[in-house]
Amino acid sequence: MEISVRQISSEDAVAITALSQQLGYPLTPEQILQNINAVRRSKDHDAFVAVHDDKVVGWIGLAQAIMIESLPFCEINGLVIDENFRKKGIGKLLVERARQWAKQKGNRTLRLRCNVKRIEAHQFYQHLGFKQIKQQTTFEAQIN
Repeated sequence: MEISVRQISSEDAVAITALSQQLGYPLTPEQILQNINAVRRSKDHDAFVAVHDDKVVGWIGLAQAIMIESLPFCEINGLVIDENFRKKGIGKLLVERARQWAKQKGNRTLRLRCNVKRIEAHQFYQHLGFKQIKQQTTFEAQIN
């Protein structure tokens, strides 16, 4: 199977929406398009898609993180592979592209957060050399 990896574009919004909904993220194509455009304008963010036969079958989002208490690092802030294309090496290709981007940005560390319920994803990341460094609880508040 031939897979190519390229930078995300605004034309990918509908495909990204469908992929994201496979993991329960409810944004509309219009909202996804706004996010893609914001990522494309940012020097500290990027995203890449995996394409098979002109169809987007996966995506990865990246962010340069600068925090007061740690050295800068790159964070994978999203990775989704079409459920019909999983376990075919596509996620690995996208993570390798993320490593390249992080290195180009001068980072020595690539991090991610993964829902505690996604056990298969944990195993995938561990297989790629990621190590669990902590568990935490995420809090959220609405800003009105």
